Amino acid sequence: MKKTSIINRDFKALSIGKVARSRSSLLFVLLGTLGLFITVLYFKGNVSNPSDREATSREIPIDLPDASSKVQSTQLSVNTAPALPKPTSPPSPSPQKWTPYTVKSGDNLAKIFKHFSLSASTLHHIINSSEQAKALTKIKPGQVIKFSKNANDGFLALEYALDPVRSLRIQSILSGYESTLIEKPVKIVHNTASAVINNSLFYDAKQAGLTDRTIMELATIFGWDIDFAQNLRKGDSFSLLYESRYTGNTQLENGHILAAEFINRGSTYQAVRFVDKNGHAEYFSPDGKSMRKTFLRNPIDFARVSSHFNLRRKHPVLNRIRAHKGVDYAASTGTPIKTTGDGRIVYRGVKGGYGRVVIIQHGQKYSSLYAHLSKYGRYKKGAHVKQGQVIGYVGKSGLATGAHLHYEFRINGVHKNPLTAKFPAATPINKNLMSEFKQQTTPLLSQLRTAKQTHLAQSR
Repeated sequence: MKKTSIINRDFKALSIGKVARSRSSLLFVLLGTLGLFITVLYFKGNVSNPSDREATSREIPIDLPDASSKVQSTQLSVNTAPALPKPTSPPSPSPQKWTPYTVKSGDNLAKIFKHFSLSASTLHHIINSSEQAKALTKIKPGQVIKFSKNANDGFLALEYALDPVRSLRIQSILSGYESTLIEKPVKIVHNTASAVINNSLFYDAKQAGLTDRTIMELATIFGWDIDFAQNLRKGDSFSLLYESRYTGNTQLENGHILAAEFINRGSTYQAVRFVDKNGHAEYFSPDGKSMRKTFLRNPIDFARVSSHFNLRRKHPVLNRIRAHKGVDYAASTGTPIKTTGDGRIVYRGVKGGYGRVVIIQHGQKYSSLYAHLSKYGRYKKGAHVKQGQVIGYVGKSGLATGAHLHYEFRINGVHKNPLTAKFPAATPINKNLMSEFKQQTTPLLSQLRTAKQTHLAQSR
């Protein structure tokens, strides 16, 4: 007997259709999900990883400014921005605006400022503006002062030449007046000169192109060994190396003698200038002996000896034999008299027939006397004096027939002939400085030797 199905046939049919439709829907859902998954993967690869996209997309490169470019640009604009002007003094007037004024006899600053229509108040403030400005009070006839004025005809600046190298400039500034010392650049060159004495040292040296100052320095260097008033002979000669100073093309006064040679009556004397580390300069022979002696031969430069040392001379005024224990130098009234050595003034006054007298004690051993003075120097009794300083002036006080100097020299109280007495030399070069001395002086002596040889070749 067949069992009767408890499941309705229609229901089965319906269930089968539903199942088919359900499978179809599931398949559609799976396909849609797969498509969505693929789409997500695609966008993830192109959106979420821009570096990969950038790495593969380089067909149209575009250069964009980066941060460092912006920083550089900013810095450039800051560095090249115009700087703000700083407060400064009024600029120096141009040369075209200077008006020179030559000081005349009888002029003073007040008169000169009035000439330029500048007030006395302006002058007062300028003079008291600095210590340098007080140099204006020492103006002399012949000097030149340059003035510059502003657009309102007021004071702008002035310039005053103190000497050929230095000038004082005073200019108006916001706070008053400013003083400035201006120095021209100085060029120093070495020059040489040689001459044979045919007339006199001064004449022949002048012909060789030397100035009075250089001639006097030459005489001073050799003045301890050579009596230029008495012992020069025709045919004597000299050669020297000296400094010449220039500003631009303008020659100034000659500088120092660097090396020199003098041939006097067949004897040759050489001297060279040495400057130590302290700036002290002195002349020595090539082997380091000092040219300076403790005493000068003559108390007067280039004076003529009118009466020699003579113990049996007849006195010109007393008209009887009276020892002349000194040397007389004929010179005009007012000629300066120099002390022949370092010492102390022990007497200064009138002394019988000597007239006005100065006596100097040189240590314990030596003394010197200067008589017939017209007036004394500035040194009083008890004052210490240095060799070459002026202690009086030639005159004819006391028993004198004319203007002259009577000079005496004593050693241990005994009168000696100052023209022939032997004087000790000053201290020679220290042995520790000999190497430095040779290094500094050898080139100078070489230049002197070359100059002498050139002169001899040209004179033949």
